[in-house]
Amino acid sequence: MSSTFAEFDRVLGGGLVPGSAVLLGGNPGAGKSTLLLQTACKLAQQRRILYVTGEESLSQVAMRAHRLQLPTNGLKMLAETSVETILAVSEREKPEILVIDSIQTMHLEDISSAPGGVAQVRESAAALTRFAKKTNTVLLLVGHVTKDGTLAGPKVLEHMIDASLLLEGGADSRFRTLRGQKNRFGAVNELGVFAMLEQGLKEVKNPSAIFLSRQEEQAPGSLVMVVWEGTRPILVEVQALVDESALGNPRRVAVGVDQNRLAMLLAVLNRHGGLFTGDQDVFLNVVGGVKVL
Repeated sequence: MSSTFAEFDRVLGGGLVPGSAVLLGGNPGAGKSTLLLQTACKLAQQRRILYVTGEESLSQVAMRAHRLQLPTNGLKMLAETSVETILAVSEREKPEILVIDSIQTMHLEDISSAPGGVAQVRESAAALTRFAKKTNTVLLLVGHVTKDGTLAGPKVLEHMIDASLLLEGGADSRFRTLRGQKNRFGAVNELGVFAMLEQGLKEVKNPSAIFLSRQEEQAPGSLVMVVWEGTRPILVEVQALVDESALGNPRRVAVGVDQNRLAMLLAVLNRHGGLFTGDQDVFLNVVGGVKVL
């Protein structure tokens, strides 16, 4: 089942699978709700969709859909945080796709802890996943992330679901990358690229173009390399700057590259290349906001 977004389908492994549970995580403002609202509105023209919001009112979601110029006819919406009520409505409406925004706001009546707690998130996700498997419904869950970029909630949550996706993008960039972290139906670390515009998220057909700077002449400290993201080769530009440090402990700043990998590269250069950087500040940046794993 296509999500109507080719980039979304790529990361999912070909599309939405009936009976599957997909968790979409990301920082606040990354575009998680926007992506799923766009998907739900488009699919609602041919399929039964139930969009459940626990963080916004129905009027707020309707205003956002109107601002994005999305077709809302056919889309059924529910503002609710009680899992029991959501399951009862779902049993009656029999949706083909059930969207929950977000799992951290859901709660079960027979669990005393507050919504967002470990027990509530675990049991709420388990109940919704059981319903999806039983009724062959596609379950799309929105999840929050912690400060270090990992999905918030109990670790067992990742074992319940079939696919875990992470939507990333800084506040200073209009581009968003969707990466698969776990997928039982496709390649892991598959990458989809979107641009955040006034009309919502739009697919980027040629991601390599946004990951390269517009310089016509080659500049020192810059190189273009090919990285393999899932099943897609992408051209990215890596920029480096080394400067004398005025600090006792020189800085090592890496954007788009793991900090430990940068430390390892500098150690190799020192050991085998004779390039000592112990008294130098080193800055490494991958253009476009993509992360080189």
